[in-house]
Amino acid sequence: MSSNGPQKSHATLRYTSMRASIFLGCLLLALLLGHFGIIPVSGEAGVIFLFLLAAVASAPLSYVLLSKQRDEMSSQITTKVAGLRSRTAERIATQNAEEDAADDAARAAASRQS
Repeated sequence: MSSNGPQKSHATLRYTSMRASIFLGCLLLALLLGHFGIIPVSGEAGVIFLFLLAAVASAPLSYVLLSKQRDEMSSQITTKVAGLRSRTAERIATQNAEEDAADDAARAAASRQS
């Protein structure tokens, strides 16, 4: 488990699966409404309209219902990016120190030869 605890260890996966579930629920509702004639559907264009309707309906629902999961996911991503940045900065500082030491040694050897 990560340092975030068991509840936040897979925040991105949890948010994405919940978002997909909301979309599929909206799609099922739209298809049922189309099947029973409440929403007029004709041909492929009608089915595409039902998919678009489900996407448009699921967006605000996801925004409202999944705010906590979105915040957890954002926190998890921010933590990972900050860790990656600090490790990269440490690696660059180490490489710069090694290059400086090699440069100093080369200059010292050149000055001894002169």
